[in-house]
Amino acid sequence: MHYFTPKRCATSNKIMYHDKVQAQRAADQSFIERGAELWVYRCEYCNCWHLTHRDPQLSYRHVPLNQELKPHSRKRGYKPRRR
Repeated sequence: MHYFTPKRCATSNKIMYHDKVQAQRAADQSFIERGAELWVYRCEYCNCWHLTHRDPQLSYRHVPLNQELKPHSRKRGYKPRRR
């Protein structure tokens, strides 16, 4: 019996899909068979489509400028102030 071995991305080692429709079909099939909800995204390295278990809209979080982490001093003996 012949088994199909899919091509994999060199950087992420994920299965490469040539178009978005093909990747979405695989995601839908995974949901039917295993109940796993997957999202489709385009890889910036291989320019093909991959599946991910993380929601791409929730993976990027915007941090306001006033809440960014400030760099700490690396001077010898530096102790941050207690609040």
